[in-house]
Amino acid sequence: MIGPFLPEELDASNQTHAAGDKLPLNEQRILKGHEGPVLAVRFNRTGAYCFSCGKDRNVVLWNPHNGVRVKTYAGHGYEVRDVAVARDNSVFASCGGDKQLFLWDVSSARVIRKFKGHDNTINAVTYAAEDDVLVTAGYDQCIKVWDCKSRSLDPIQTMKMFEDSVTGVVAHSSEIVGCSVDGTLRRFDIRMGRVYIDSLHHPVTSLAISHDGMCILAACLDSTLRLLDKSSGELLASYTGHLHQAVKMDCTLTPSDAHVVGASETGEVMYWDLVEAAVVHRFKAHSGVVCSLDMHPEGGVLLTSSVDGTVKVWTS
Repeated sequence: MIGPFLPEELDASNQTHAAGDKLPLNEQRILKGHEGPVLAVRFNRTGAYCFSCGKDRNVVLWNPHNGVRVKTYAGHGYEVRDVAVARDNSVFASCGGDKQLFLWDVSSARVIRKFKGHDNTINAVTYAAEDDVLVTAGYDQCIKVWDCKSRSLDPIQTMKMFEDSVTGVVAHSSEIVGCSVDGTLRRFDIRMGRVYIDSLHHPVTSLAISHDGMCILAACLDSTLRLLDKSSGELLASYTGHLHQAVKMDCTLTPSDAHVVGASETGEVMYWDLVEAAVVHRFKAHSGVVCSLDMHPEGGVLLTSSVDGTVKVWTS
């Protein structure tokens, strides 16, 4: 059944959380340090620090809570499109137009390794398997898996089943989920050796998995966010009211899974009630497209980045 409905076990818990969700709506500070569009911004696992990256080929480490620019990492020859931080905060990975996956030492700003294997731009990167491996999504229509502990620079696994650019990738338990311009979500069950395909019929630019691991949120280029049951592929809800027709933009959920968070090409950030699929708040965040956003692991703080060259910190 299509509509804003969830399994009964989710429905009750999310309605309980919704009332207590403190949604970040107030601009706390602006982080300026990039020249040109900031393509991604990511909290570390504890939410104490964040990394941003962009067209200027740099990755910047910030303390978003006091606005201090801690360190800049220069080494990419092309734009940096995404960054992922290890749990212990000692290393992070970055990717982009170089077609290579960079692994950095946080404290020394030294490149530890450059993984090679993609034939074109790498759009997204994430950690998986207790941070033993990295997973990347590429313009070359495939997902690749890299062993962080091995000395090999080649991928240990390649998933080339997409028909167009793979724009985003997430990992959960023994599963890897990718989204593509071909309009599909493909879920790879590594343990069972199976692939599950959900067709959304519109290009997908990013995705997120709910914190309970039961749902997938996908941002589509028909100005719609779609929530699917991860196991069955059933469409649970659709979220509209924003403009998303031309560029890659992030989507996420609040830590309680009570609200969906998305952006608009008009520079707005929007919050929807997960169950009701109604817009509960919207505000102008940037003068240009909001490229990326990330919610603090404990909620209450939101990071946004934009083509206007800034990262902004929002608090509740």
